[in-house]
This record gives sequence, structure tokens and C-alpha cells, in this order.
Amino acid sequence: MEILNNILADETILVALLYLTLSVLYLLIIPGAVYLYLNSRWYVASSFERAFMYFLVFFCFPGLLLLSPILNFRPKRRQLNA
Repeated sequence: MEILNNILADETILVALLYLTLSVLYLLIIPGAVYLYLNSRWYVASSFERAFMYFLVFFCFPGLLLLSPILNFRPKRRQLNA
């Protein structure tokens, strides 16, 4: 019986670590990469690439919402020639 309890405890820790890893990946890592991708390609993307960008925003919406107060990518200031 003790061996069975040890096996169940090891599996429980493994499942908890798997859930923690996947949640960090989904809520922090992938949305951060999506932010960087959107920042670099937003103004030069083709229509197909823009549709792919919208899919990424829809897919990673909870993580993007979580990172939005921290990351703020504003457009670069225009240079006006007088």
C-alpha cells in the first residue's frame, strides 16, 4: 500500500508541474512572443498575415490581457519636415 501511495504522490506532483508549465507558457511566454511579433510586423503585414495576427490575438487573448498593463507598444513619433 505504501508503494501505491508513493506512486500516486509522484504522479500528482508531475501533473501539477505539467499544469504550471503549460499555464506559464500560455499566459506569459506565447503572448509575449505574439506582442513582439505584432510590434515588428503590424504596419507592413499583408492581408493574409494580418488575418494570422488576428487569429493569434484571439488564441492568446487571456495572456495578452494579462500582459497589457505592463507592455505598451506605441507607434513611433513621426518626423514632420517644415
